Amino acid sequence: MKLLKPIALAGALLSFSMGTMAKDVGIALDTAADLEMSGSYVWAHNFVKELEARGMGAKEIPRGAIGGESEKLDQLGMGLLEVSLSDVKSVARIDPFILGVRLPYLFDSVAHLDRALTEGDVLSKVNDSIESANVRLLALVSLGPPSGIITTDQAVTKPEDLADLRMRAIDDVQVSMYEAWGSNGTIVSWGEVPAALQTGVVDGYINTALVPLMFGQTDIIGYFSDAKVMNGLRAVLVSDDWYQRLSADERKIVDEAVQSANQANREWLEQAGSKALQSLQESGVEVTALSEDGRERFRELSQSIYDQTELGSDDLDFWIGLSEQTR
Repeated sequence: MKLLKPIALAGALLSFSMGTMAKDVGIALDTAADLEMSGSYVWAHNFVKELEARGMGAKEIPRGAIGGESEKLDQLGMGLLEVSLSDVKSVARIDPFILGVRLPYLFDSVAHLDRALTEGDVLSKVNDSIESANVRLLALVSLGPPSGIITTDQAVTKPEDLADLRMRAIDDVQVSMYEAWGSNGTIVSWGEVPAALQTGVVDGYINTALVPLMFGQTDIIGYFSDAKVMNGLRAVLVSDDWYQRLSADERKIVDEAVQSANQANREWLEQAGSKALQSLQESGVEVTALSEDGRERFRELSQSIYDQTELGSDDLDFWIGLSEQTR
């Protein structure tokens, strides 16, 4: 009888271990499950598909089901959530170094950014700095084509076109960017943007061409300038506790699933830009492109705000140098 207790205990521990490993990998989404409109969902869908094909259970957690960005970050840190499609600013809350990817006109395209991430070993640098928060950055995912200037009543082809406009900003840094362009910015939460556009509180905002389509705003806006201000990105964050507890085989599966999902995201992006612009035009939105000279003028004016971000001077020099050497 004395032998039964340790045997029973061993069985219980084995059952617990198997139950833990059998738990589906949870992936918290940041958008609706839309393979046409959401680049981050394209990534998540392919990541889940790859895990399941290799024998690892996975499940998508709908946007907002476990809270907002702060709640997702907290749950990753506590090991209650395995994977999250998160705002880049969630990473910046731990260390602002990552904000280099959000500097306007620093990177010409996602391909340019990808070269910089690889040559600068950026993910390793980020992970060294955020390890204390028990999170790990596995990828930066494209949300859609680079951001353009979306307006209600005024086409924008050069900075002077913004002089009489008030633009919606997401934070003080974006307000400063508009001011550098000779315009004005006011911070408006995303949920209030449609009403703000309709009432004239703001005359436009910056985002990818997919956003007014995704949120049904084509009857409110009138113009889209394909200004390519910055790349819209999401950070793929995982619980470091979860990642470190994976066996070597499981970690290989996860890492290869990340690579496969990255490729699917970039392939989707190649087609998404032209499709989005065509859809905007079909919806009655006038689409304009900046000339090389016009884009260069926006780029020069934007550089004046780089030192107004949370980036330290050394980090800023790193990002600017990395951009130039990989352009």
